[in-house]
Amino acid sequence: MIAKILPNEMALVSIDNIRLEISIALMDELDVGDWVLVHVGYALAKIDPAEAKRTLELLQELASAAQECRS
Repeated sequence: MIAKILPNEMALVSIDNIRLEISIALMDELDVGDWVLVHVGYALAKIDPAEAKRTLELLQELASAAQECRS
């Protein structure tokens, strides 16, 4: 999720207390609170909040399953 819009077409995104500075140069009209798909430091697409939530839940399930396999 976009936490802060920065100068020079940059933004700060935050997910699960992880913050990353990304470029928003490829996107138009982004606001704080928007969910975006990020690849190699660039926002590529705006994502519906419900879709973002489902994706994060799936990633958490995968992480849990991977951890169980290592045990």
